[in-house]
Amino acid sequence: MKRSKWIRLTLAIALIGMTATGCSLGGSGNSGAIDPPPAGEPTPLDSVTPTAAQVEEAQEQQQVTLYFEDANGFVAPVTMNLPKVEWVGKQALSYMVEGGPGEAALPAGFRSLLPAGTEVKGMNIDAEQKLATVNFSQAFEQYAKEDERKILEAITWTLTSFPTIDKVELWVEGHPLKQMPVAGTPLDAPLSRIMGINLERSPGVSVGQATPVTVYFEGAAGDYRYLVPVTRLIPRTDNLAEAVMQQLIAGPAENSNLSAVMLPDVEVLDLMVQDGLVTVDLSEEVRGPDERVPAESLRAVVMSLSDSLEAEQVQIMVAGSTQVISTEEEAYTLPVNRPVHLNKLEF
Repeated sequence: MKRSKWIRLTLAIALIGMTATGCSLGGSGNSGAIDPPPAGEPTPLDSVTPTAAQVEEAQEQQQVTLYFEDANGFVAPVTMNLPKVEWVGKQALSYMVEGGPGEAALPAGFRSLLPAGTEVKGMNIDAEQKLATVNFSQAFEQYAKEDERKILEAITWTLTSFPTIDKVELWVEGHPLKQMPVAGTPLDAPLSRIMGINLERSPGVSVGQATPVTVYFEGAAGDYRYLVPVTRLIPRTDNLAEAVMQQLIAGPAENSNLSAVMLPDVEVLDLMVQDGLVTVDLSEEVRGPDERVPAESLRAVVMSLSDSLEAEQVQIMVAGSTQVISTEEEAYTLPVNRPVHLNKLEF
């Protein structure tokens, strides 16, 4: 990754965008279709054969990853089973509204970030630019000042989870927002994941001299355990892959109520980035007593490297061997893709 790109990323974190591009909703409230995401990772088969009713219900649902605030104030992904609809992006946002249909399924301590009464009046997708323009109702402007950035993160990271969307523009009642209405966050340019999520600045690091890396740590709500993305601003570096692994092993900030995904004595023995594939070789300390590697550790490595480096696949090795099995009996012997869905709710 070129240094100039990461300088631009840092500026984007500070300003959330530079210049705007136009996109018309036509005032009709009609939505452009978003292609539904591909099916998620395969899961082990249950020993019980599903009934015909269960099969029919599954065929009428689709998995969608939405972003909510957890009990610790972090914006975190939650994957729900939603009814199959044509306009899945519009549906996703409606499930993120306070008092909306998504709240009943949320884990303890999670809350919706879009203001109560908010309606998605329209959505247009520019396929060439991969730009989603969302037209909200007036109720979207009624929120607490401290929620403003979290709202932007939740919308942006939810919609850019779809393969047809890289950028997002916000409108209210048919008019583009040039800045957010409460705290005044500028919206001069479309929002994207360049803005980061759950921003955290390393001590002594200034925004203009920083490199952002997004790493994943573990949160918990009762029995529900989930990965939380944190964009950490660290001293500027040209070796992004190494920085990601260093921050992942260093663990979450003190008093964050997040948990590390691997022990601090784990070492990176080798790390290579080539043609969209990141290969990382970890020391034996990453294994548990049963020789299995914690599933959350493997998922966090894949998510962190693929998010920060825009990698297509990640190959994980342990002490030079590709014979890597997770505590959930998943094989990581071959390069793996970034998971399509994260933090699935079990019903």
